[in-house]
Amino acid sequence: MKKNDLISLEITDLTAEGSGVGHAADGLTVFVPRTAVGDRITAKIVKVKKKYAFAIVASVDQPSPHRVAVDCPQFRSCGGCLYRHIDYGEECRLKELQVANSMKRIGGIDLAPNPIVPAVETERYRNKAQFPIASGGKSGFFAGHSHRIIPCEDCLLQPSEFSVAAAVIEQWMVENGISAYEESTGEGLVRHLYLRNAETTGELMVVLVVNGQKIPAQEQLISLLKEKLGESLQSVQQNINTENTNVVLGKETGVLYGKPFITDVLCGVKLHISPLSFYQVNRTMAEKLYQKAAEYACPQGKDILDLYCGIGSIGLSMAREAKSVTGVEIVEAAVRDAEQNAVENGFRNTRFLCATAEQAARNLAAEGIRPQVVLVDPPRKGCDESVLQTIANDFQPERVVYVSCDPATLARDVKALTVLGYSLKEYTPFDLFARTGHVETVACLIREKEWDKG
Repeated sequence: MKKNDLISLEITDLTAEGSGVGHAADGLTVFVPRTAVGDRITAKIVKVKKKYAFAIVASVDQPSPHRVAVDCPQFRSCGGCLYRHIDYGEECRLKELQVANSMKRIGGIDLAPNPIVPAVETERYRNKAQFPIASGGKSGFFAGHSHRIIPCEDCLLQPSEFSVAAAVIEQWMVENGISAYEESTGEGLVRHLYLRNAETTGELMVVLVVNGQKIPAQEQLISLLKEKLGESLQSVQQNINTENTNVVLGKETGVLYGKPFITDVLCGVKLHISPLSFYQVNRTMAEKLYQKAAEYACPQGKDILDLYCGIGSIGLSMAREAKSVTGVEIVEAAVRDAEQNAVENGFRNTRFLCATAEQAARNLAAEGIRPQVVLVDPPRKGCDESVLQTIANDFQPERVVYVSCDPATLARDVKALTVLGYSLKEYTPFDLFARTGHVETVACLIREKEWDKG
């Protein structure tokens, strides 16, 4: 087999990255993006390795029963959605299987997950967007595995107001001759358009990420945004990022109009959300996930430690029943939001610390703090080994409730906690990112005592 060969292929599986898996006549595994299990295709080989090959679809000769018509013109070039070409039921099956396979293959766990909780909405559910800006003010998304910008007038995963805001930025840049940032030279002003909205209040935040200290024609920009977005526009901010980096947001943010935050409500808790603060991008599904986390935590009358707490949303959702909640977060702005959120909701049994999870875990353990429940909601890389050691050996909580956005690192960390004396009793996948390749999971581990769901 060599590059540009055409071969017949049946797709029998999908990888976690969304590529179809088939086997050539000689047994070589071939990976083909944008295919569905059950497809029979003619594949064009684009790269051959010793044990596998990569291909693209030359033609779909017999479509899978799960294949559906694609409703997005950017699907073939955008790096966002992986599953827009298959039906939603099949997408959920694949995601549930991905979580189960990771647990078994990486974690050595034979326990099957609960059925995946499907998305309430598969369209317009995202409350955050980060649009890179191209020459002429065009915004869009990066193509898969690149920094090539694919223009997008309207992403179906995002509120229509986001497209309105993007059109305003384009108009403002063109009319004022404002340049877009060029990665290759480090020159140009506007890098990204960063947007957030609050589902329950309808409040909208617009953040312009710039390679400089000042934004020209500010009054016109704000006037246009107010004209097009109306009363929903509650915050316009400037974020300064002059570093040679692919990190979207810089450390310095200033308000140009309105408030420094927007307000949403999650699990009955009013939450302030600032630009730098972590907040789940699908509020409706996050509420379902947090309810499951509370079911696993059994927080009534217990001291809870919430590591990687962000703006405090998951810990505060349990604060009414808990004896106390201690939150830990490395982002200072998020800690300020968490403290303000606790005050505004009338909680007197909470405190929040600005530190890495590793630092806080060591310091709290040294203080002799022994929470009965530890919540962890780490980034994709999972928990540092030292954090898991401190949880298991120093805190020794009755329960660890682990919220994960990566099945592989969840499985790895569950395996480590099992060695440290904890037992996985139940875990449930949630589809917070419909049509994309991501899946959330919440897991409950207990320390050598009878499983009791409260």
